[in-house]
Amino acid sequence: MATYFPTLQTGFLKKIRRKATSFLRQPGFAKRWFPLLWVLLGLSRMAILLFSFRRLAPHLGNPVGIAACIPLLTPEQEAKAAQIGQAIRLAARYTPWVSNCFPQAVTARLVLGLHGIPYSLYFGVMREPETCEYKAHAWVATGRVAITGGYGFNRFTVVGCYTSLPHPAQGQARR
Repeated sequence: MATYFPTLQTGFLKKIRRKATSFLRQPGFAKRWFPLLWVLLGLSRMAILLFSFRRLAPHLGNPVGIAACIPLLTPEQEAKAAQIGQAIRLAARYTPWVSNCFPQAVTARLVLGLHGIPYSLYFGVMREPETCEYKAHAWVATGRVAITGGYGFNRFTVVGCYTSLPHPAQGQARR
């Protein structure tokens, strides 16, 4: 029994050392934003659990229905958006709670808004051919960059989109 604990400690220490080395190899932007993004992912997850979608939706952006519109970006905005996406995905790997596509999308929306980068947040569904079960997914895209959720357009049918840009119908006077 005495030999089991050193092995356990050695394995644990190796894992910690490997993770620390991996973290130190990350770009500076991701390392600087890691603590804030880690907290934002937790707050996003908590908001998703505590509030109904109806209460969250007004904070996601302007609803545009199922229209898949992706804002155009300057090269500088595109580079910053790619860094943000990489940092969010890194922080999501290290959370002890579930940081799947929805909390990542909400966090991406917050950070992109903070940086003044236009975005579109999508919700999609697909049906698994083998099991006939439905799967839901959320992702954020802007310009040519898939911030979170990968390229959801390939597998999921868009059922809702929220964007930072004003809806074209909002600019017109209503009669």
